[in-house]
Amino acid sequence: MSDYIEIPLRAHKHIGLVAHDGRKRDLLEWIAFNRGTLSRHRLYATGTTGALIQKEVGLRVIRLKSGPFGGDQQMGALIADGEIDILIFFWDPLEPQPHDPDVKALLRIAVLYNIPTASNRATADFLISSPLLDEPYARLIPNYRQRIKRAPFIEAALHAAAQDEEQG
Repeated sequence: MSDYIEIPLRAHKHIGLVAHDGRKRDLLEWIAFNRGTLSRHRLYATGTTGALIQKEVGLRVIRLKSGPFGGDQQMGALIADGEIDILIFFWDPLEPQPHDPDVKALLRIAVLYNIPTASNRATADFLISSPLLDEPYARLIPNYRQRIKRAPFIEAALHAAAQDEEQG
């Protein structure tokens, strides 16, 4: 069993966009500045952020629920399902969030699935200006099955599920 699993990223990226209230203006300015580049990709955003992007920048966005109402969890599920390739999440380090566990869970999932993630404008600038943005890319994630010790019947079920995935 290999130490890594290769996940191919498409050339046409699916980009998740999230911003806390105190950082929405910063994200909107960044998106407006990078409108041309972002328009070539599929954009997903949590509720209010998505509405503001559509209204103020005019980009098409697949809108999820607002963060506190499950949008962060929806974004995490999309990452886990391989639907999000890049996460731009301008979070506010100075403001406590009522849904802080959801925020931490989203960031944890992004790291777990080795998703390029920007939490501030400088990092977002580096990500969007990378030549890899418009090319296919082989993202590697650790093979966590090797790290998790499970009961034999669970391992047998996982093995059977993996074989089913490979066959069809």
